[in-house]
Amino acid sequence: MRNHPRPHDLLFLRLPDRFDTGGDWPAWLDAAWLTQAPLVVRREAAPGSLLPVGARGLTRSERCKGYVQRDAVVRCVTPEMLARLHPPTVHTVHSVQAGECQSDLPPLRALAAMAPRLKELGLVWGPTGGAGFYLASGLPVLRADSDLDLLLRAPAPLPAWLIDCLLRLQEQQDCRVDIQVDTGAGGFALNEYARGGRVLLKTAHGPVLAADPWHAPEVQREAA
Repeated sequence: MRNHPRPHDLLFLRLPDRFDTGGDWPAWLDAAWLTQAPLVVRREAAPGSLLPVGARGLTRSERCKGYVQRDAVVRCVTPEMLARLHPPTVHTVHSVQAGECQSDLPPLRALAAMAPRLKELGLVWGPTGGAGFYLASGLPVLRADSDLDLLLRAPAPLPAWLIDCLLRLQEQQDCRVDIQVDTGAGGFALNEYARGGRVLLKTAHGPVLAADPWHAPEVQREAA
């Protein structure tokens, strides 16, 4: 596992009971679920060997924040690893439940359509959200109305022509596509940046409004 997992990485646990919510687990969550469902790394500063993570269930309402010790993690799957799957397939030892194959749903169709073009552009990117979770675990969390969430690593400002290309690529899909840009110091929505003005930059120390998300003086760069 990378020494410093980054936001949106998916962590599989060897010790599921080490997921700490600061209280009782919600009714939908148990150790059996966490033996097959990864935790999602959150963008938050945490002390020592603690990792800020979130659990998700099968429905949108099933979300739970918490923390886990690094030594409880057995495997880390990054968005970039999932982007290398061509065509998108379930990259895991876990199997999708019988009758719940989701490969024809709009988010995965959009991912298959966009992946070759994103590769041609030389971008460092990967699926997150429900699509990333499904590809890493095989668990049927996607719905016909699910968005496709993508993460784009961009340590330097994106040229205008590339932003235009990405926006056009988004518009050509038959589901909503949300591209989050990660500068290394925080993350922001590409659509919001394209509209002009200040953007909401999500950082490990809280949200910041920034006119230039790559050069916000009050933001500390996160560990790579």
